[in-house]
Amino acid sequence: MTAATPFLDQAQGHRRGVTGLLGDLIHTPSLSSEEEAVVNLLTERMTTLGYDEVRVDGFGSVIGRIGSGPIVVVYDSHIDTVGVGSRSEWRTDPFEPVIDGDRESGVMHGRGASDDKGGMAAMVYGGALYKQMGPSDAVTLYVVGSVQEEDCDGLALEHLLLHTLPRPDLVVLGEATNLDVFRGNRGRIEVLIRTRGSSCHASAPERGSNPVYALAPLIADVERLNQRLGHDDFLGAGTVALTKIECETPSLNAVPSTAAIYLDRRLTAGEDPVSALDAIRELPAVRAAGAEVSLLTYERTSFTGMRLGQEKSFATWVLPEDHLGVQAGIRAGVTALDRRPATGHWVFSTNGVASMGKLGIPTIGFGPANEIHAHTAADQCPIEDLVQAIAWYAAFPAEYARTHRAGADR
Repeated sequence: MTAATPFLDQAQGHRRGVTGLLGDLIHTPSLSSEEEAVVNLLTERMTTLGYDEVRVDGFGSVIGRIGSGPIVVVYDSHIDTVGVGSRSEWRTDPFEPVIDGDRESGVMHGRGASDDKGGMAAMVYGGALYKQMGPSDAVTLYVVGSVQEEDCDGLALEHLLLHTLPRPDLVVLGEATNLDVFRGNRGRIEVLIRTRGSSCHASAPERGSNPVYALAPLIADVERLNQRLGHDDFLGAGTVALTKIECETPSLNAVPSTAAIYLDRRLTAGEDPVSALDAIRELPAVRAAGAEVSLLTYERTSFTGMRLGQEKSFATWVLPEDHLGVQAGIRAGVTALDRRPATGHWVFSTNGVASMGKLGIPTIGFGPANEIHAHTAADQCPIEDLVQAIAWYAAFPAEYARTHRAGADR
């Protein structure tokens, strides 16, 4: 049981508010590029809670500011979600928030509860509590609800960090960490492998060449590749998974002309996108089939009308355990929650692939809920996690400012 602290005592006063906000966020669908209604909701709530400034950047991410000190900290939670998949897997409507147990301390279910609307709701109220308890003169805190993360991790945050905000000293991600401090995730690439044949009437398949058949040995090679990838003591093993198969055919009684598989290749420490793609190109079945191997690209127009895109290649990143940001995160846990959080890493990918992986900005994570529920029909967030996250988010800026000054004085 977490002992009471001044931060937790004050966070209790926001229990109903943050619970209501998470419920409203779940109730408002927000697929990638369709986040406008959630942006409006968050803009209104930040304004009501007394943020010093609230605005929306060109790509659609909402930004709330507190303070104007020289040390810049960005809190980021993405506000888009994946789809719901098969409705038959859900025991309730995914967009109607349901609380199991006591309304004050139960578990809220619904799409996005753990990924990442719980983190967003807690950050909004954590920023408000930080201001309420007396913000540090040394810190400018930005609370960001970023868009399109589910379809292209880091794209919106990178745009915001390069074109809208001053370069921060630290980024804190609100992705689910089970209230621990996370400091990295594996990178990834998304790969297309295409085989080509010649189409013909299915009544005489010998007249053509079926490219789907070439996929069978190729798929087996991919499965074997997954068993021999690199391993890192902290991040774990690299992986490759087949995620989609398709073919192009004139009809159901015609031999296809092309076939393709899609791969999700996760990159552990020591692996890089170029060598990972080359290893796929060198698979025996790929070479035998003369298959084409390429990186996927992403390009999408935001609800604001701005269009951005990039190759679907995302960098591995790890912040050292002894980094000032990690240590400040641990101290914030002790100050706000009366416990020392463990440190760890996400199994999935986050916006940190841009903030630290691409831009080199130190990045950590702290968020409510457990990542195992992300993208599942059991998507959920304990309400008590929201309250504890509010306390941590309120305590962190001053802890980081103290740690930052102490590091500068060494």
